[in-house]
Amino acid sequence: MVVSRRTAGTRGTADGRRTFGTRPSDRSAVTARRYRRTLLARSFATLIGAAALLPATAFARGEQEAAPSAGGAALDQVAIATAAGLLVTGLLIVLGVRHRTGKTQRLAKVAASAARVTGMPPFVALPAAISTISLLTAAFGLYWDISLHIDNGRDPGPLANPSHYFILAGLLGVFAAGWISMILPLNRPSPAAVRVIGDWWAPLGGLLLAACGSFALLGFPLDDFSHRLFGQDVTLWGPTHLMMLAGAAMSLVAMLVLFTEGRLALRAHTVEEPPPARFGGVRLSAEQLRRLRLVMTTGGLLVGLSIFQGEFDFGVPQFSQLFQPALIAIAAGWALVCARIVGGRGAALAAVGLYLLTRSLLSALVGGVFGQTLPHFPLYLAEAAVVEVAALVVGTTRPYRLAAVAGVAIGTLGTLAEFAWSHAWMPLPWPSAMLPEIVAVGLICGVAGAIIGAFLASGIRLDPVNAGSGRALARLGAAAAAVVALFAYLGSTTTPDGARVLARVTTTQPAPERWGIVTVRVEPALTVRDPNWFNITSWQGKTKLRLTRLVAVGPGVWRGERPVPLYGSWKSMIRFHQGRILSAVPVYMPADRAIPTPEIPATATFARPFVPDWHVLQRERKRDVPGWLWGVAGLTVLALSSVLLVALAAGLVRLSRSELTRTRRPGTAPATAPAAAAPAGG
Repeated sequence: MVVSRRTAGTRGTADGRRTFGTRPSDRSAVTARRYRRTLLARSFATLIGAAALLPATAFARGEQEAAPSAGGAALDQVAIATAAGLLVTGLLIVLGVRHRTGKTQRLAKVAASAARVTGMPPFVALPAAISTISLLTAAFGLYWDISLHIDNGRDPGPLANPSHYFILAGLLGVFAAGWISMILPLNRPSPAAVRVIGDWWAPLGGLLLAACGSFALLGFPLDDFSHRLFGQDVTLWGPTHLMMLAGAAMSLVAMLVLFTEGRLALRAHTVEEPPPARFGGVRLSAEQLRRLRLVMTTGGLLVGLSIFQGEFDFGVPQFSQLFQPALIAIAAGWALVCARIVGGRGAALAAVGLYLLTRSLLSALVGGVFGQTLPHFPLYLAEAAVVEVAALVVGTTRPYRLAAVAGVAIGTLGTLAEFAWSHAWMPLPWPSAMLPEIVAVGLICGVAGAIIGAFLASGIRLDPVNAGSGRALARLGAAAAAVVALFAYLGSTTTPDGARVLARVTTTQPAPERWGIVTVRVEPALTVRDPNWFNITSWQGKTKLRLTRLVAVGPGVWRGERPVPLYGSWKSMIRFHQGRILSAVPVYMPADRAIPTPEIPATATFARPFVPDWHVLQRERKRDVPGWLWGVAGLTVLALSSVLLVALAAGLVRLSRSELTRTRRPGTAPATAPAAAAPAGG
């Protein structure tokens, strides 16, 4: 391949060397043909900018009158959100158009400065910095937001909750990072780049990063629309909430792709390696910096994949407890197997170290500094250790063999270690009676997650056999299908037919701030043997969550081990989970005019039936919505999610084949055989 001075992300110097930059040195006057292309580029920039605008403008489609707090956003907050979205979108559009038409050098200079510091091409260096800061901001906002809802209940509106600003700013930052990566290079930045229009080639990683940001942001308007149709779903696993979580988590995959493209650009354009960097007096070579970036990104991926466990971390899960070991095993297999393959020896342990540092800081901020309910987290240390040992035994040259061995070890030894950790620190420890099911679920999800991690690592290593072949895609599809089938099974729970609670409340502190000890008997008698949980959950009382265990005091009789709150905004409920049974009985619930629903008082004695758990935890959800409407909404979110995941998989396939594409072009120098190449990355 003849490399001209208009190479991706570089410019020539007098002595023939190449230095980082983003503009060609021989830009001529704009011809008529170039002018048409510029107009097309502006049009496309407007479309991309509209993706950032969408979250704000969609809010304006609500009712003309302010919706109640149990429904959609109020009109004044719609106006503010729309103005903010217009401003951000306009800035991104203007920035893109001015940079690509040569009317400003500011973006190029900032990107070149980032490139000199990191040794990466400008289209990687600046977006990587922006996305890293943005994801940390969004993660902080997420855990703070969960704690605020657990402790305080609904907020008056989306702009009345301070944590929402961090989430929205972080997700906008992810989109902006992808957009900036797309507009920065004025030439084809890498063999994997995607032609947008005319001579505009966008980095594949930047395009995927922008897609992840757009997908996450799309969750905001859809969430408001969902609240208007179905009422507020006070659960982390609401479909639109999962869109925001998934978009943020999958952006780490896009960043791994972008780092690999940077490596390809360095290799293809012979940019001189940066001098060794100093960190605290320690010199790091270019290879050490590359490994550090990979470890940090896979550690971030572990943080991102762990956010789906949030309800279990806080102690208010609304689904089968078997989801927790399943999610832990998937996250461990996916992130740690990938880390070990692309990062080399010790990378899995190092990724867990970064994860533990990040989660510890988030917990310290939320639970300590802000005084909200403390988010707990799994350790992953045993999982990282078994991945390292498996890699030493079977190697990493055959990634799916490593995935099989490491996945089994994660599902057994790793799961057993997390079982012990749940009894040491988690708010809802795993019962010993559930251990066989825990290991079975861990095996399925550990192997499936490890296969996904091996596929991701193969794409990052530019291995077309293990990422771009039909066999590799079949393995990926089988792993995904196994997870989907298991989750469908775990999602089905029951309520004991005809069962009810006979309760007696012994007041320990009188009104107006009443507290009492609750004693219960279940009729007909249930066999309660080592349940997942049998407690009184008290939340949304403007202070921290309280979990009060029910202990047996006689045949078929249980008593709370401490008083529970029965006043104000507190919501106290008996929750019972054993096997597939997941039910609840309200003890005290305040009146809520916004829903509307009357108070459920905690009388001295009462008899109330068991109902599905979500009926009590999600009082705001409307009961009169047609079933088909729920189905359409769920299928819409599922379709959008599938598009994102397929796009990421297709991007990894394209990346893995990019070296083969480059070597087939006339005049190109022979490329290193992908199977023999060192792990590629940032």
